[in-house]
Amino acid sequence: MGVAFGDLIPREEVSLEFFSGKKIAVDAYNTIYQFLSIIRQKDGTPLMDSKGRITSHLSGLFYRSTQLLSNNIKPVYIFDGVPPEIKTKTLEKRAEIKQKAEVGWKEALEVGDLEEARKYAQATSKLTPEMVEDSKRLLDALGIPYIVAKEEGEAQAAVMCQKGDVFVCASQDWDSLLFGAPRLVRYLSITGRKKLPMKNLYIETPPQLIVLEKALSELKINRNQLIWMAIMIGTDYNEGIKGIGPKKSLKIAQSAKSLSECFKLANAEVENAEEIEKMFLNPSAIENYLLEWKTPNEAQVIKILCEEHDFSLERVRSSLKKVCEKLGEKTSQSGLSDWF
Repeated sequence: MGVAFGDLIPREEVSLEFFSGKKIAVDAYNTIYQFLSIIRQKDGTPLMDSKGRITSHLSGLFYRSTQLLSNNIKPVYIFDGVPPEIKTKTLEKRAEIKQKAEVGWKEALEVGDLEEARKYAQATSKLTPEMVEDSKRLLDALGIPYIVAKEEGEAQAAVMCQKGDVFVCASQDWDSLLFGAPRLVRYLSITGRKKLPMKNLYIETPPQLIVLEKALSELKINRNQLIWMAIMIGTDYNEGIKGIGPKKSLKIAQSAKSLSECFKLANAEVENAEEIEKMFLNPSAIENYLLEWKTPNEAQVIKILCEEHDFSLERVRSSLKKVCEKLGEKTSQSGLSDWF
């Protein structure tokens, strides 16, 4: 969910080609949830194999990843670790929302309202341990590295970006910036289309690049003040202050010299605010990790997708062929080691 900064944060529209030759840390949970939400049938039912197992996440992960590789972009997926205790209330609230959406989906199907059914269905998406393990198996077969974070995946991605091990963090949420990521890209997709929330409508949306230093300069604040804004608006760890949105939070943060002063100006308090501030300023992350991209194992990919989950053999081979052709170009131009 992340922080609702809206259109307040300055960003620049770029082409997919801008990221060619670069390493990108992808927020795995954020991305896979998108696939589970969007890749559905008209009545909201997710894609399934012949055994009734959901495959929407595998479809999105495979085609998105192979297209990135085909465009000379090297993704590394960052999975969430153990969620911090401070996030417990948020996770419980999300579970309640999903339960209510399940009821709405069922009721809409009973009256034959497919548009309403699909809208509710998108809010029911659940990422199970089995889905996570299947996703990791597929990434291994594709030769794409992944990392399991200590806690939040976005915190891990931000630290990797700070260290220069990746060029940019990819997520729909803004939290990477709060954790100190120098760069964030939103809408990193091949189609350049964004699905409107809870609607069966799409709009053209090229990738959006946010450079933290530039954004802070234009907003006339520092990173601490950006974090104060987020806490006042509401984060994954706290509810926001009623009546305070992005613009009002910016004015308060610009005038304040501390988080406590923000609360005085807002005439309100936020529980665990100092703990949240410290968590963003000092991200919990794994320091030692290996980033290694390998040649896709075609046989293993086909086994997972086609033999186990009924994917089209022709389509899978076609996507893998494009990746291998790109690897062939790299080999002939400068040697395969430059890619890996």
